[in-house]
Amino acid sequence: MDETFTPFGWKRTHQCIDGNLYCTVEIWDEEKGQWIAKQDVGTTSYSEKEKGQASDSFKRACFNWGLGRELYTAPFIWVPATKVNIQRQGDRYTTSNKFFVHSIGYNLQREISALVIINQNGQKVFELKQKPERKQGQKSESQNRKPEKNSQKSEEQNQTQEDQKRKTEAKREKPEESPKTQEKPASDKQFMLLEKELKRTGISMEAVLSRYHLTGVEQMTEDIYTRAMNGLKKTKDAA
Repeated sequence: MDETFTPFGWKRTHQCIDGNLYCTVEIWDEEKGQWIAKQDVGTTSYSEKEKGQASDSFKRACFNWGLGRELYTAPFIWVPATKVNIQRQGDRYTTSNKFFVHSIGYNLQREISALVIINQNGQKVFELKQKPERKQGQKSESQNRKPEKNSQKSEEQNQTQEDQKRKTEAKREKPEESPKTQEKPASDKQFMLLEKELKRTGISMEAVLSRYHLTGVEQMTEDIYTRAMNGLKKTKDAA
């Protein structure tokens, strides 16, 4: 804050609201000629309640000004037990080791992209290696391939649509006749022979029509007639 706004360019105050401690950080705006304030509340710490609330509220108020926002992009830091001196005290495990940030790196979005943690002996206990960052406007190889795939997919879809359109137009130009109109209907002579077989076997005409999914005798074709007669000839005489 001192480096950015000078020691005389900012100030902090605390106030208690509904039992909670709030911190207000104000920055002097030369252009507007007034103080600009941002405020936030603190939470109680496990060790010192009042001090914890004061420092936490100050930290949160500074965060509203953009200070330390990159810390929320920090990776999950796990130090292996082999690199830490762990002691048991009652029901808890503790350590007296101290850890420090040896180096830290950021990407173009001001996110933590590289981090090295060392202990009090200077030994490295954690490392996040920085990945090579693409320049602005540069696309990855997979991104460059996407338009090609999308273009190929679009061409296939257009081809399929054109084929369907041609098929539809062909159907309109030459409509297909239904199988029933293409087939020749049974003749009167064939109906007479059919009725004769029905009397011999005792089978009703309704049963034959139902067997071949017909609603009337006028729908019977020569093909259906032939199949019906073949079936009736194999049937014994009615008792």
